[in-house]
Amino acid sequence: MTPSRDISRLIEIMAQLRTPVTGCPWDLEQNFETIAPYTIEEAYEVADAIARSDLDDLRDELGDLLLQVVYHARMAEEQNAFSFGDVVEAICRKMIRRHPHVFADKDGNISPAGVKSAWERIKAEEKAERAARRPNDTAPSPSLLSNVKAGQPALTRAMELQRKASTVGFDWNDPRAVLRKIREEADEIEAALDHGDSEEMAAETGDLMFALVNLARHVGANPEMALRGANAKFERRFAYIERALAAKGRTPDGASLSEMDALWNEAKANET
Repeated sequence: MTPSRDISRLIEIMAQLRTPVTGCPWDLEQNFETIAPYTIEEAYEVADAIARSDLDDLRDELGDLLLQVVYHARMAEEQNAFSFGDVVEAICRKMIRRHPHVFADKDGNISPAGVKSAWERIKAEEKAERAARRPNDTAPSPSLLSNVKAGQPALTRAMELQRKASTVGFDWNDPRAVLRKIREEADEIEAALDHGDSEEMAAETGDLMFALVNLARHVGANPEMALRGANAKFERRFAYIERALAAKGRTPDGASLSEMDALWNEAKANET
């Protein structure tokens, strides 16, 4: 098997990996549920490459993400549900339908706002058509929040749920009110710790995170990017701890928490 620039070769490779007996044992064990986390992970890797402006990595990560599409399509084809070609046809049809000013009307004078309006209208029509195809017992009940996509990352979806609710006045007007809610949620976590109930602690932690997303929204911060920044800060400061200890011939697992905390504060002061 040789590499190729043709998408058909990738489809052939996936088919070979999924061929019983002669294929890859690991790939043959996988299903939609087990592969889904990798699909999400690869999407994040694409976003990370973009954030780092690393186009070489972006090329590779886009390939990894494309593999996920091919993987899911192959598993669906094995169940006689649909194939990769059906996926391509569906998105082509959708893009043509959502851009009538390019592919049909040829209205060169349409404004960006008009494009967005048409896009939202057509998306709503498509959603109604999908709902009509579902059995009655699976149709979602109408709600302001119904069109908030369930497959989004939790932080993004929390922000969108809050934004939707705010359009009908279900919102605070002052970030300080959100801060008070955060303190309230923290107190509830403390009570859950006293009870020793792991499920209650998890639920209250989720409530605290939801409130933190709300605060981010009110102060104009993107919670995902804010957390990415905090992650980078943590990595940077922990690396300082490792370097400082290494200079003394030591490692973190041989240092006390108080020693590492003092070095953390040094790293923080140096950044300031």
